[in-house]
Amino acid sequence: MTERPVLYLVVCAAGPAEHIDELVDTLIADGWQVCMIVSPTAAPWLDRQALQDKTGYLVRVEWRMPGDPEPHPPADVVLAAPVTFNTVTKWALGINDTLTLGVLNESLGAGLPIIAFPHVKTELGAHPAYTGHVAVLRAAGVLVADGNPLNPTHGLARWSVVIEALRATRRS
Repeated sequence: MTERPVLYLVVCAAGPAEHIDELVDTLIADGWQVCMIVSPTAAPWLDRQALQDKTGYLVRVEWRMPGDPEPHPPADVVLAAPVTFNTVTKWALGINDTLTLGVLNESLGAGLPIIAFPHVKTELGAHPAYTGHVAVLRAAGVLVADGNPLNPTHGLARWSVVIEALRATRRS
């Protein structure tokens, strides 16, 4: 296959999102076509035009209108990084009230490979619902990273764990 695989990058409003441009650069250099879907809360944090210029695709935040063409090619892999407590819990319940959740829910139903990197406060990670919701996603086939590997203090190295997970998905 000479075509670069398509990766849907779902970005939620957590600290590492402020540095998502670093991940986008790394993903493109690693051979991915990157299509971004960003939560409404994370959208104002990002320079969407600059990201759109890098990827060549619309950075989506809202649903498209009926009859409008799909602005992204079909995904080969979905990466949720960072993904928040709110998104994890709603996703596990099948709630579909944002485009980010819609993409995650549809991708799960389609059987696409999905890798999720939560970035959750310790207190929220200790909430009794959280562990169960992560377990639901894992049981459905989502690869959910443990802990908070995308810690902003890790600098550019924070993204190496993401790239390794994606490379492992490509090999399998």
